[in-house]
Amino acid sequence: MRRIGCLFQQKRKALIAYLTAGDPSPARMPSLVEALVRGGADMIELGVPFSDPIADGPVIQRAGERALKAGTSLETVLDIARQIRAKSEVPLLLFTYLNPVLRYGLDRLGGDAAAAGIDGCLLTDASVEEAETYVAAMQQHGLDTVFLAAPTSTQRRLELVARYSTGFVYLVSRTGVTGERDSLSNAVARLIDAVRAVTKLPLAVGFGINKPEHVAELAPKVEGIAVGSAIVRIIEQNSPTLEADLESYARSLKSALERSAHA
Repeated sequence: MRRIGCLFQQKRKALIAYLTAGDPSPARMPSLVEALVRGGADMIELGVPFSDPIADGPVIQRAGERALKAGTSLETVLDIARQIRAKSEVPLLLFTYLNPVLRYGLDRLGGDAAAAGIDGCLLTDASVEEAETYVAAMQQHGLDTVFLAAPTSTQRRLELVARYSTGFVYLVSRTGVTGERDSLSNAVARLIDAVRAVTKLPLAVGFGINKPEHVAELAPKVEGIAVGSAIVRIIEQNSPTLEADLESYARSLKSALERSAHA
């Protein structure tokens, strides 16, 4: 079984941590991932920086700009994954826009990503209605394909997301771009129910989650919680104790996740 499937088969709630690969530098990434894993992160999303990040809020946009200035490309991200995989079995999900993938080549990416230790791929702006070729290329190399379901998704789109997703389905907690929020949208509960009706895959919720209180609210309803902008903001601050800061933040989220799971 693939790493992502093994993670969710353990019947514990998963903390999924997003980082923009290459921020603050490609060389720093393995130590940042190690810190998050020590803090309790169960899966790492490696975001590929892109010059036109339409789904990203300002925090992740700035991170992408820093990563691109540091010379980060899709090839660089795969090399980062290779370094992480040399020391860790944590599941790795490549989180990218479609354009860098098309430039790289679908089949080439599938083979290179698998060889680098990537476990799955999520294309943020891919049309699930036209996903068959992409899904075939990734799955040919043993990679999971994760798709986004949003509160605005039609029933037809939810059915296609269920058909083409493997590993888990990523639920967008609200419409709009990524970013931290004070409270969660009421739409997420309806979305969870709608997706449960069309798939038996594990569900993870992301976008706007940044507090232990958010985690505690969602944990009883889904199998995974994804946190991105809050982690990227800590990295942006780039304190002398960055790794310790990330580990502490991840631990606070994981503790809330575990408390809710046992409540």
